Amino acid sequence: MFVSGPYSGNPLAVVLDGEGLSTEQMQRFANWTNLSETTFLLPPTAPEADYRVRIFTPAEELPFAGHPTLGSAHTWLTNGGRAKGEHVVQECGAGLVRVRTDGGALAFAAPPLIRSGPVDAAERARVVEYLRIPDSDVVDITWADNGPGWIAVLMKDAQAVLDVSPGFVDASVGIVGPHPAGAPFAFEVRGFFPNAGSTVEDPVTGSLNAGLAQWLLSTGRAIAPYTARQGTAIGRDGRVSIDQDEDGTIWVGGASVTSVTGDVLI
Repeated sequence: MFVSGPYSGNPLAVVLDGEGLSTEQMQRFANWTNLSETTFLLPPTAPEADYRVRIFTPAEELPFAGHPTLGSAHTWLTNGGRAKGEHVVQECGAGLVRVRTDGGALAFAAPPLIRSGPVDAAERARVVEYLRIPDSDVVDITWADNGPGWIAVLMKDAQAVLDVSPGFVDASVGIVGPHPAGAPFAFEVRGFFPNAGSTVEDPVTGSLNAGLAQWLLSTGRAIAPYTARQGTAIGRDGRVSIDQDEDGTIWVGGASVTSVTGDVLI
Protein backbone atom coordinates (compact mmCIF):
# COMPACT_ATOMS: atom_id res chain seq x y z
CA MET A 1 0.00 0.00 0.00
CA PHE A 2 1.09 3.57 -0.73
CA VAL A 3 3.45 2.09 -3.31
CA SER A 4 5.65 4.05 -5.72
CA GLY A 5 6.67 0.93 -7.65
CA PRO A 6 7.05 -2.85 -7.23
CA TYR A 7 7.69 -3.94 -3.63
CA SER A 8 7.73 -0.42 -2.25
CA GLY A 9 5.39 1.08 0.34
CA ASN A 10 3.98 -0.96 3.22
CA PRO A 11 2.96 -4.63 2.84
CA LEU A 12 -0.17 -6.07 4.41
CA ALA A 13 -1.58 -9.57 4.79
CA VAL A 14 -5.34 -9.79 4.25
CA VAL A 15 -7.35 -12.90 5.14
CA LEU A 16 -10.52 -12.74 3.05
CA ASP A 17 -12.62 -15.10 5.15
CA GLY A 18 -12.04 -14.45 8.81
CA GLU A 19 -15.43 -15.74 9.96
CA GLY A 20 -15.17 -18.39 12.66
CA LEU A 21 -11.64 -17.53 13.70
CA SER A 22 -11.02 -16.67 17.35
CA THR A 23 -9.16 -13.58 18.47
CA GLU A 24 -6.32 -15.86 19.61
CA GLN A 25 -6.08 -17.46 16.15
CA MET A 26 -6.04 -14.06 14.44
CA GLN A 27 -3.38 -12.72 16.76
CA ARG A 28 -1.21 -15.82 16.36
CA PHE A 29 -1.36 -15.59 12.56
CA ALA A 30 -0.56 -11.85 12.64
CA ASN A 31 2.44 -12.61 14.85
CA TRP A 32 3.56 -15.27 12.37
CA THR A 33 3.34 -12.98 9.31
CA ASN A 34 5.41 -10.45 11.30
CA LEU A 35 4.11 -7.62 9.11
CA SER A 36 3.21 -4.28 10.65
CA GLU A 37 -0.46 -5.30 10.30
CA THR A 38 -2.57 -8.26 9.22
CA THR A 39 -6.32 -7.94 8.65
CA PHE A 40 -9.28 -10.30 8.66
CA LEU A 41 -12.43 -9.57 6.66
CA LEU A 42 -15.78 -10.43 8.21
CA PRO A 43 -19.47 -9.84 7.52
CA PRO A 44 -20.55 -6.40 8.74
CA THR A 45 -22.72 -5.88 11.80
CA ALA A 46 -23.65 -2.27 10.89
CA PRO A 47 -26.32 -2.17 8.14
CA GLU A 48 -24.58 0.62 6.22
CA ALA A 49 -21.18 -1.15 6.17
CA ASP A 50 -19.96 -3.24 3.24
CA TYR A 51 -17.65 -5.40 5.34
CA ARG A 52 -16.07 -5.53 8.79
CA VAL A 53 -12.33 -5.72 9.40
CA ARG A 54 -10.23 -6.63 12.40
CA ILE A 55 -6.69 -5.26 12.36
CA PHE A 56 -3.75 -6.87 14.19
CA THR A 57 -0.10 -5.97 14.63
CA PRO A 58 2.20 -8.85 15.64
CA ALA A 59 1.44 -7.94 19.27
CA GLU A 60 -2.06 -6.42 19.53
CA GLU A 61 -5.35 -5.54 17.88
CA LEU A 62 -5.90 -1.97 16.65
CA PRO A 63 -9.24 -0.15 16.37
CA PHE A 64 -8.08 1.61 13.19
CA ALA A 65 -5.05 1.86 10.92
CA GLY A 66 -4.66 3.52 7.55
CA HIS A 67 -2.73 1.20 5.24
CA PRO A 68 -4.77 -1.81 6.46
CA THR A 69 -7.90 0.14 5.55
CA LEU A 70 -6.73 0.73 1.97
CA GLY A 71 -5.31 -2.78 1.62
CA SER A 72 -8.46 -4.41 2.96
CA ALA A 73 -10.65 -2.33 0.64
CA HIS A 74 -8.37 -3.13 -2.32
CA THR A 75 -8.54 -6.85 -1.58
CA TRP A 76 -12.30 -6.82 -1.01
CA LEU A 77 -12.91 -4.98 -4.30
CA THR A 78 -10.54 -7.10 -6.39
CA ASN A 79 -12.25 -10.22 -5.08
CA GLY A 80 -15.71 -9.18 -6.23
CA GLY A 81 -16.85 -6.77 -3.53
CA ARG A 82 -19.37 -4.13 -4.61
CA ALA A 83 -20.15 -1.09 -2.49
CA LYS A 84 -23.74 -0.49 -1.46
CA GLY A 85 -23.41 3.25 -2.03
CA GLU A 86 -21.11 5.89 -3.48
CA HIS A 87 -18.19 4.86 -1.26
CA VAL A 88 -16.99 1.62 0.24
CA VAL A 89 -17.90 1.67 3.94
CA GLN A 90 -15.59 -0.25 6.24
CA GLU A 91 -16.61 -1.22 9.76
CA CYS A 92 -13.74 -1.43 12.26
CA GLY A 93 -13.10 -0.93 15.94
CA ALA A 94 -13.06 2.85 15.53
CA GLY A 95 -16.43 2.86 13.74
CA LEU A 96 -17.33 3.35 10.09
CA VAL A 97 -14.69 4.58 7.62
CA ARG A 98 -15.49 5.66 4.06
CA VAL A 99 -13.15 4.65 1.23
CA ARG A 100 -13.35 6.18 -2.25
CA THR A 101 -11.63 5.43 -5.54
CA ASP A 102 -9.35 8.12 -6.96
CA GLY A 103 -8.56 7.25 -10.57
CA GLY A 104 -7.71 3.67 -9.68
CA ALA A 105 -6.12 4.51 -6.32
CA LEU A 106 -8.03 4.37 -3.04
CA ALA A 107 -8.39 6.98 -0.32
CA PHE A 108 -10.01 6.83 3.12
CA ALA A 109 -11.77 9.63 4.95
CA ALA A 110 -9.64 10.60 7.95
CA PRO A 111 -11.51 9.57 11.11
CA PRO A 112 -11.98 12.04 13.98
CA LEU A 113 -9.08 12.32 16.37
CA ILE A 114 -9.55 10.57 19.69
CA ARG A 115 -6.99 12.88 21.28
CA SER A 116 -5.55 16.13 20.01
CA GLY A 117 -3.98 19.26 21.42
CA PRO A 118 -0.76 20.08 23.24
CA VAL A 119 1.59 17.49 24.70
CA ASP A 120 2.59 18.28 28.27
CA ALA A 121 6.18 19.11 29.21
CA ALA A 122 6.92 15.67 30.68
CA GLU A 123 5.65 13.84 27.59
CA ARG A 124 7.57 16.21 25.33
CA ALA A 125 10.76 15.49 27.25
CA ARG A 126 10.20 11.74 26.88
CA VAL A 127 9.61 12.05 23.13
CA VAL A 128 12.77 14.13 22.68
CA GLU A 129 14.67 11.48 24.63
CA TYR A 130 13.17 8.68 22.50
CA LEU A 131 14.20 10.45 19.29
CA ARG A 132 17.65 11.37 20.65
CA ILE A 133 17.40 14.95 19.41
CA PRO A 134 17.82 18.31 21.17
CA ASP A 135 14.57 19.95 22.23
CA SER A 136 15.46 22.90 19.99
CA ASP A 137 14.95 20.64 16.94
CA VAL A 138 11.22 20.43 17.77
CA VAL A 139 9.21 23.14 16.03
CA ASP A 140 5.92 21.91 17.51
CA ILE A 141 4.46 18.77 19.07
CA THR A 142 0.88 17.59 19.53
CA TRP A 143 -1.38 14.60 20.03
CA ALA A 144 -2.69 13.31 16.68
CA ASP A 145 -4.31 10.12 17.93
CA ASN A 146 -6.96 8.47 15.77
CA GLY A 147 -6.56 5.02 17.29
CA PRO A 148 -2.89 3.95 17.43
CA GLY A 149 -1.94 6.72 19.91
CA TRP A 150 0.16 8.97 17.67
CA ILE A 151 2.18 11.86 19.04
CA ALA A 152 3.18 14.14 16.14
CA VAL A 153 6.45 16.08 16.05
CA LEU A 154 7.07 18.86 13.53
CA MET A 155 10.74 19.39 12.67
CA LYS A 156 12.37 22.23 10.75
CA ASP A 157 12.77 20.41 7.44
CA ALA A 158 12.76 17.06 5.65
CA GLN A 159 16.48 16.47 6.16
CA ALA A 160 16.10 16.85 9.93
CA VAL A 161 13.46 14.11 9.77
CA LEU A 162 15.75 11.82 7.78
CA ASP A 163 18.64 12.45 10.17
CA VAL A 164 16.78 11.14 13.24
CA SER A 165 18.19 7.92 14.69
CA PRO A 166 15.89 7.02 17.59
CA GLY A 167 16.59 4.93 20.62
CA PHE A 168 13.85 2.85 22.23
CA VAL A 169 10.55 4.57 21.47
CA ASP A 170 8.00 3.68 24.17
CA ALA A 171 5.08 5.32 22.35
CA SER A 172 3.72 5.80 18.84
CA VAL A 173 5.68 8.80 17.56
CA GLY A 174 5.43 10.39 14.12
CA ILE A 175 7.81 13.03 12.82
CA VAL A 176 7.28 15.34 9.87
CA GLY A 177 9.27 18.08 8.14
CA PRO A 178 8.69 20.18 5.01
CA HIS A 179 10.59 19.70 1.78
CA PRO A 180 11.90 22.83 0.02
CA ALA A 181 9.51 24.75 -2.22
CA GLY A 182 9.34 23.18 -5.66
CA ALA A 183 10.21 19.67 -4.46
CA PRO A 184 7.99 16.82 -5.70
CA PHE A 185 6.84 16.13 -2.12
CA ALA A 186 5.50 18.61 0.41
CA PHE A 187 6.58 16.68 3.52
CA GLU A 188 8.88 13.88 4.71
CA VAL A 189 7.27 11.60 7.31
CA ARG A 190 8.55 8.85 9.58
CA GLY A 191 6.64 6.79 12.15
CA PHE A 192 8.00 4.77 15.07
CA PHE A 193 6.36 2.45 17.58
CA PRO A 194 7.50 -0.11 20.18
CA ASN A 195 7.26 -3.85 19.64
CA ALA A 196 8.64 -6.56 21.92
CA GLY A 197 11.11 -4.20 23.58
CA SER A 198 12.49 -2.70 20.39
CA THR A 199 11.69 0.23 18.12
CA VAL A 200 9.99 -0.43 14.80
CA GLU A 201 9.94 2.08 11.95
CA ASP A 202 6.73 1.73 9.98
CA PRO A 203 7.31 1.88 6.20
CA VAL A 204 4.24 4.01 5.37
CA THR A 205 1.50 4.90 7.83
CA GLY A 206 -2.00 5.96 6.79
CA SER A 207 -3.27 6.70 10.28
CA LEU A 208 -0.25 8.89 11.06
CA ASN A 209 -0.56 10.79 7.78
CA ALA A 210 -4.26 11.31 8.49
CA GLY A 211 -3.55 12.79 11.91
CA LEU A 212 -0.70 14.89 10.55
CA ALA A 213 -2.92 16.24 7.77
CA GLN A 214 -5.62 17.26 10.24
CA TRP A 215 -3.01 19.09 12.31
CA LEU A 216 -0.99 20.66 9.49
CA LEU A 217 -4.03 21.81 7.51
CA SER A 218 -5.83 23.23 10.56
CA THR A 219 -2.75 25.24 11.59
CA GLY A 220 -2.09 26.57 8.09
CA ARG A 221 1.21 24.70 7.73
CA ALA A 222 -0.03 22.76 4.71
CA ILE A 223 -2.37 23.37 1.79
CA ALA A 224 -4.29 20.51 0.19
CA PRO A 225 -3.78 18.73 -2.07
CA TYR A 226 -0.25 17.66 -1.22
CA THR A 227 1.91 14.54 -1.34
CA ALA A 228 3.97 13.20 1.56
CA ARG A 229 6.86 10.76 1.27
CA GLN A 230 7.51 8.08 3.89
CA GLY A 231 9.76 5.06 4.15
CA THR A 232 12.77 6.75 2.55
CA ALA A 233 15.11 5.93 5.44
CA ILE A 234 14.37 2.19 5.19
CA GLY A 235 14.24 1.89 1.40
CA ARG A 236 10.45 1.73 0.99
CA ASP A 237 9.86 5.04 -0.85
CA GLY A 238 6.13 5.33 -0.14
CA ARG A 239 3.74 8.02 -1.39
CA VAL A 240 0.73 9.38 0.47
CA SER A 241 -1.69 11.79 -1.19
CA ILE A 242 -3.72 14.20 0.91
CA ASP A 243 -6.82 15.97 -0.37
CA GLN A 244 -9.61 17.93 1.30
CA ASP A 245 -13.23 18.43 0.25
CA GLU A 246 -15.05 21.73 0.56
CA ASP A 247 -16.88 20.34 3.59
CA GLY A 248 -13.53 19.81 5.33
CA THR A 249 -13.29 16.02 4.88
CA ILE A 250 -9.65 14.98 4.57
CA TRP A 251 -8.88 12.05 2.25
CA VAL A 252 -5.72 9.98 2.65
CA GLY A 253 -4.84 7.98 -0.44
CA GLY A 254 -2.25 5.94 -2.24
CA ALA A 255 -1.73 3.17 -4.76
CA SER A 256 -2.34 -0.47 -3.80
CA VAL A 257 -1.17 -3.58 -5.64
CA THR A 258 -1.57 -7.30 -5.01
CA SER A 259 1.86 -8.98 -4.88
CA VAL A 260 1.16 -12.43 -3.41
CA THR A 261 -2.01 -14.55 -3.32
CA GLY A 262 -2.72 -18.00 -1.95
CA ASP A 263 -4.44 -20.11 0.68
CA VAL A 264 -3.54 -20.28 4.36
CA LEU A 265 -4.45 -22.78 7.06
CA ILE A 266 -5.12 -21.14 10.43
